[in-house]
Amino acid sequence: MKMEANHFKFLIFSFKSADSKLKIKNLKLLLAALALLFAVIGSDRAQQLPVGHATDFTSNQYFEPPHEQQVKMKLSGAEALPLPGGLLDVRQLRVETFGVDGKTELVVRAPQCTYAPLDGVANSAGHLELESGDGKFHVEGEGFLWRQNTAALTISNRVHTVIDMPAAATD
Repeated sequence: MKMEANHFKFLIFSFKSADSKLKIKNLKLLLAALALLFAVIGSDRAQQLPVGHATDFTSNQYFEPPHEQQVKMKLSGAEALPLPGGLLDVRQLRVETFGVDGKTELVVRAPQCTYAPLDGVANSAGHLELESGDGKFHVEGEGFLWRQNTAALTISNRVHTVIDMPAAATD
C-alpha cells in the first residue's frame, strides 16, 4: 500500500460538550487553555506549565488547491492532555484519510498515544488498528511509531494482518 507524505497541520478544532452545544463560559475557558498551551509550547521547555485538557476534539487537514475545500485527513480523539516538552497524551485516537473524491481510504484507531505535534511523531506501547476504507485490509498490533513527515508506520509486536480477497474462480 503506497501512501504519499502528509504534512499535518492543526487547522480547525471543533469541541463538543455533552449536549453538543458550547456555552460561552466553556468556550472562553477552552480558548484560554489553548492560548496557554501554545504559549507553553513556544516557551523554554524546561519550564512547562500544566494546562487544562481538551475533550472530543477534531482537527482537519485539507488538500492543496484546487481541492482545498475537501478534507484530506481528520484526526480526532476523546481527550488530549498536555505533557512536558510540548507533547500530548491522546486518548481514543482516530485518524481518517480521504481521497479527493471524499471516499475513506484508511482509518487508524488507538486507545492511547503520545503525540509530538512539532515533530509529527506519534507512538505508544499499546494497541493499534488500521483498516482500509473498503474494509478489505486490516492490520493490528501492539506498540507503534508513526512518522507523519514520511508517512511511515511501524508496528512492533503481535502484528496481525487480514486481507479480504475474493476467492479465485475455478474452471
